[in-house]
Amino acid sequence: MNFLSYSFFSFFACLPLRCLLTFCCGFQFRKLYERGDLPLKVDHGSAKNTITWKLDINKMDYHHYLPIFFDGIREKEDPYRFIAVKGCEDLLKAGEGKIFPVIPQLIIPIKTALNTRDPSVMNITLQLMMKLVQSEKDVGQSLVPYYRQLLPILNIFKNDIPNIGHNIDYAQQKKACTGELVQKTLEMFEQHGGEDAFINIKYMVPTYESCVIG
Repeated sequence: MNFLSYSFFSFFACLPLRCLLTFCCGFQFRKLYERGDLPLKVDHGSAKNTITWKLDINKMDYHHYLPIFFDGIREKEDPYRFIAVKGCEDLLKAGEGKIFPVIPQLIIPIKTALNTRDPSVMNITLQLMMKLVQSEKDVGQSLVPYYRQLLPILNIFKNDIPNIGHNIDYAQQKKACTGELVQKTLEMFEQHGGEDAFINIKYMVPTYESCVIG
């Protein structure tokens, strides 16, 4: 192994895991956008940016596109971050009847975003998780088997209450801090997760108190 190769591997060996995840996986979304593989364009308006879909969003292949956009929510640079978040929101809003079958493909992107432990990424992810639960009947219940993958990081940040203000979301400026978003997400999971939701949330987040029972 020559010196340059050694230096290259030594550099990555010193990086924290969350940085490695971002470096190795976080740029896949931007590559797809830059190659023109995503069926949308950004419209730069005078007040705010919007996206225009090049395909009928109601006829899009959700198994293909929805995981891609969820994978992109780890992006921290615009326009990639904006495109990923807005794309997720639009697909969830228009996807009734198509989202439930795709749930297993969304778990890894969501878990990976949460495990960055980056407040700006986590807050967007939590808000999209709430929109996901409300997007379609039975989605909430379908997430219960995945609580073991999704909730451990929420347990860590449940009491994280410093307010980071307007850096949370494009669509909902000045929303809540991370701890408050975690609490709201857990409540949403319980409300939409069926009879087994609370006991499974309680197992992973012992300090959580039911918003339904009592």
